[in-house]
Amino acid sequence: MFKWAVAQEMVPVTTHQALKTLEGLRRGEEGVRESAPVKPVPQEHIDAIRHHVSRQVWAMVQLQLLTGMRSQEVTLMRRADMNMAEQLWTYRPSAHKTEHHDRVREIPLGPHAQKILRPFLKFDADAYLFSPVEAQKERNEERRRNRESPMTPSQSRRTPKSRRRRAPGVHYTSNTYRHAIVAAGKRAEVPRWHPHQLRHNFATAIRAKYGIETARALLGHRNVQTAELYAEQDRQTASQVALAVG
Repeated sequence: MFKWAVAQEMVPVTTHQALKTLEGLRRGEEGVRESAPVKPVPQEHIDAIRHHVSRQVWAMVQLQLLTGMRSQEVTLMRRADMNMAEQLWTYRPSAHKTEHHDRVREIPLGPHAQKILRPFLKFDADAYLFSPVEAQKERNEERRRNRESPMTPSQSRRTPKSRRRRAPGVHYTSNTYRHAIVAAGKRAEVPRWHPHQLRHNFATAIRAKYGIETARALLGHRNVQTAELYAEQDRQTASQVALAVG
């Protein structure tokens, strides 16, 4: 940011040079506030929300558990970004965390993930697979089916009361996805958890069975140190594992 500010002549170049000499903060150093490590979600807390979320949200939860995808990656899934020509499908997110480093993120999708995805595949390849609009429509239809008494002709003709509720978007965002899970957790009366933790569920399971290098490859990390944080090989190994567990 300061390099850009120097280029725009907003701050003197000496400021940028001085900042480059500063050492980074060290873990355990006095005055440094450390965030709590992210932990996997207990399986019973995941299962508890199943009947409190839409089938779209539940599918995304299952996909994160099977593949280790980030929230943004799963919410933006489109058929246009998937290669389904082989036994093992692959997904290249249109946007991902390391795209500014010119790195290609390729996520293998095994048979279990494919089974989850098939009901959501759309004719329009550019359409997002998981639609909040469709989820809302399905909820409304379910409410109509569960009415205690049949709707009278006058009720069916009645114009719905306008509510100050934001219309659902064309796809979930990381925030709306997280909100759906947090709200479901409240209804299910389980401790609060968030979608990012599901990557840690995946990392822990893969590391325990296949090792840290495979966890690194499947999570899209460049080095083992980063993958180590998620765990509390190469493409071929990752593909073999995805066929077995994904």
